[in-house]
Amino acid sequence: MAKLHHISPAATLSQHQHTAIIDQALIDQKAQDARDSDRQRNIHVLHTGDEDILQRMLNAFQPGTYVAPHRHVAVPKAEAVLAIQGSLGFVRFADDGTYQPEDFVYINPKKGVFGVDYRAGVWHTFIALEPDTVVLEVKPGPYDAATDKEFASWAPNEGEAGTTEYLAKLEDHFRAHFELPTRN
Repeated sequence: MAKLHHISPAATLSQHQHTAIIDQALIDQKAQDARDSDRQRNIHVLHTGDEDILQRMLNAFQPGTYVAPHRHVAVPKAEAVLAIQGSLGFVRFADDGTYQPEDFVYINPKKGVFGVDYRAGVWHTFIALEPDTVVLEVKPGPYDAATDKEFASWAPNEGEAGTTEYLAKLEDHFRAHFELPTRN
């Protein structure tokens, strides 16, 4: 595997000219990068830059990482996420932050659920349910940090007080719904 080009502490960028190979070595490296990250997640960008009209990336998650509930609405963008390794929970929210059991999707390739595709404007988050979970994420570009995401006013933002408690409550509801073992 070629050395990864770091573009930030949270991301690497593919340097391929024609074809990128997504192999176990790359998956293992991104899982390790997520373990080493304070955020407990890390991205590997496959597209060439923010201006690309199709954004493709590997996203590695460790349990306990907090993905603040958000939606893509200022510039409407649908999104697809496919699990390559591990498992995670997808939660869709109503506009007021509530959710029902039918808003939960247990993404686990070993159980026959490989991913989700959701429309623009859907409030959502992900919960890492296994160590070293890695997904392929695809959404339209270009990427502009100022307009990419709208974060929910009814949930804490990453780094704010209350994230651990909010995530724990959400994960407990998710695990109970799918009769999964309790979290560590």
